[in-house]
Amino acid sequence: MVTQPDAFALLLVDDDPQALFALKRLFHKDGYRLVTAESGPEALALMDSAQINAALIDYQMPGMDGLELLKRLLQRDPQMQVIMLTGQGKIETAVTAMKNGAADFLEKPFQPEALRARMGQLVQIWRLRSENRRLKDRGDPPSGFHRLIGKAQAMQAVKQTVTRAALADATTLIYGETGTGKELVARAIHHHSPRSTRSFVPVDCGAISENLVESELFGHVKGAFTGAHQSVMGLIRSASGGTLFLDEIGELPLSTQAKLLRTLQEKAVRPVGSDRTVAVDIRIVGATHRDLAGEVQSGRFREDLFYRLSVVPIALPPLRERAEDIPLLAAHFAAKFSAGFTSTKPIRDDAMACLMAYPWPGNVRELENVIRRALALGQDETITPADLPEAITGNSNDRSLAFSSPSDDSLAAYEKTAVHNALRKSGGNRKAAARILGIGEATLYRKLKAFQIR
Repeated sequence: MVTQPDAFALLLVDDDPQALFALKRLFHKDGYRLVTAESGPEALALMDSAQINAALIDYQMPGMDGLELLKRLLQRDPQMQVIMLTGQGKIETAVTAMKNGAADFLEKPFQPEALRARMGQLVQIWRLRSENRRLKDRGDPPSGFHRLIGKAQAMQAVKQTVTRAALADATTLIYGETGTGKELVARAIHHHSPRSTRSFVPVDCGAISENLVESELFGHVKGAFTGAHQSVMGLIRSASGGTLFLDEIGELPLSTQAKLLRTLQEKAVRPVGSDRTVAVDIRIVGATHRDLAGEVQSGRFREDLFYRLSVVPIALPPLRERAEDIPLLAAHFAAKFSAGFTSTKPIRDDAMACLMAYPWPGNVRELENVIRRALALGQDETITPADLPEAITGNSNDRSLAFSSPSDDSLAAYEKTAVHNALRKSGGNRKAAARILGIGEATLYRKLKAFQIR
């Protein structure tokens, strides 16, 4: 294929001339404009005279090593996509490279077709960015963030990180309290990634019972266990080519964590009851409300899996730390739930003052439920303080969200009370109540039976 002057420009850097020759042979039919260098300084000099879109660099080079070259390349062009190659791969080294901006980290010897496929993804990223710039020049509005509402500086930073994470195709870990919108962020990452035309598969790890979680994730073959009357693909394989979102990943049992780590390392799954592995091409985005670093210290989460997942960490701020976004969010939800009205109900100033003064322990999800309730119960042309729960306004005439107190000082009484309050707060939604309590839905179900709560 004949390359064009504006073709995708790939910089190959390796101090071994034979390795450079092999890489040139590998990519010569792909239509890229190939540029080679045998050292870091030579590569930087080429940057001054040529437009480079991506680089494939060796980690171990005399003088300036690959990590230092990576940093300098990205200082000159933060948009450049860089893949690091090394003959001595370690998880810590890979994490360091990825946190310093590498798009990927591959160990030698690598599969040539796998490297070509990965480079093909970077070409898609380059084309995506070119198209985004073209749309921006035309004045077209950006897409993908319409559900991530907020003008606060913290949310703007989140959106910028989402864009970078989406194009990097690296594993991402989203931190945030219950109700902050972690799944919305995961969907935005998928939307902006080269995988956007493929499946987005959300999995609530806390809602799957411990004895079924491996079968649900990795699949199983017929006859693997009692009741396995047919083979099942599993959620990981169903996301192949796309994004697998593991919500509340901290709820996974240690045995499942070990198997997930192997899947990330080998890019393959082994169904329950099978002695064969199946290749998968997925991008994993995890989310948790827990302090996973603390979980690692306490032995409840694997350290190696933690490093694999947190290549790109994203911390979502709670609503109380971005109060300037409350009017935007409230107006959005009012418009969303006003379908049965002739027009969107406005929120009266005194009602908005109540919303602004409330600390929102349930975050954006709680605000959404409060606005939905106000529209359902309110009888005025506007949303007034009378339409809001007593917990927000302090008015004693509304006790619908009043909380219980324990009947005695026993641990069981406090636990039962916590379950009651979580159910009231979530409007009877067991999944939301489990998240408020910080437990899995299956665990909550057992407690409901034990406490005879309907």
